[in-house]
Amino acid sequence: MTEGVATPGAGWRRADGPPSQRRQKRRRRGGGRPGGEVAMVEEAEFTSYYGRPIIKPPVWKTPDVPLYLFLGGAAGSSAVLGAIADLSGRPGLTRAARYVAGGGSIASVGFLIHDLGRPERFLHMLRVIKVTSPLSVGTYILSPFSAAAGATAAVELLGWFPRLKRFGGIVSGLFGGPMATYTAVLLANTAVPSWHAFHTRLPFVFGGSAMAAGGGLCMALAPLAESEPARKMAIIGAGIELAAVRGVENDESVVSEPYHIGRAGTFMRAAKACTATGLGLAVLGGRTRVGAVASGVLLAAGSLLTRFGVFDAGMASARDPKYTVVPQRERMAAREAGVHSVTR
Repeated sequence: MTEGVATPGAGWRRADGPPSQRRQKRRRRGGGRPGGEVAMVEEAEFTSYYGRPIIKPPVWKTPDVPLYLFLGGAAGSSAVLGAIADLSGRPGLTRAARYVAGGGSIASVGFLIHDLGRPERFLHMLRVIKVTSPLSVGTYILSPFSAAAGATAAVELLGWFPRLKRFGGIVSGLFGGPMATYTAVLLANTAVPSWHAFHTRLPFVFGGSAMAAGGGLCMALAPLAESEPARKMAIIGAGIELAAVRGVENDESVVSEPYHIGRAGTFMRAAKACTATGLGLAVLGGRTRVGAVASGVLLAAGSLLTRFGVFDAGMASARDPKYTVVPQRERMAAREAGVHSVTR
């Protein structure tokens, strides 16, 4: 995705027409203030040249990218869980985790390629590795992970090559953690205000969400006698997700606003409801078959809605000049205040 640059000269535009018309409207309204007080400066709205956004919004599309984010995260945490289950002698949980990891990884690559438009564009990203680029590094996380997880799920289904299954499971488990969180670094590395401002928090949101989804799905699919590690992962992940999302939404900066309003706000409220309910069920009834299934479905739904909410909030902040201009002016004011305090 191309990073945007602030447009010089963008700023305020007076609303409600020419000055004479605005003065007449204030007189008719009585100033809109207690006692008929008239404001000396009218309210302003943010805009930019020709009504265009100040930064270039991401070209990623819905639902391809949010589904890629969700499936990749769930697959990554499931691969880690599958490797742990295999080494601890839980064949039922191992099988369920490998299926979730393999299916999720292949589906996530499919959605990513569909968003790119042409399959060869994904191959072009493999030509160069650049350690300073989250997109380049992420490509080299996604490729070996999806290959190992997909192959492990296939041989698990067919019952072939037991040693290859363990090797593939360990490889996918090693790449599973980075797979679950690198997409948060990728989003935060852009100029999109509501992603970039939370570069230290989004990895916790995505990591906790991935653990809740992967643990929840494996808990729902594994035999009840072997599902305890999945239940613990789901509970820990849901707790991290709820705490990290709360930190993003309760931030006092203007860039947290898109997480509360519009379609993104609806997604985030629904996500918190699903995740909190799934967490409660996992704690209280996760050791029963009905409770495990219900909790797993709710936690996966909460994780999916969180990805849609974060994605939509970022897109909304990129389209509205306010979320670019206000933080810039606040930083400028802080720097000026610092200079004045030093020179005194």
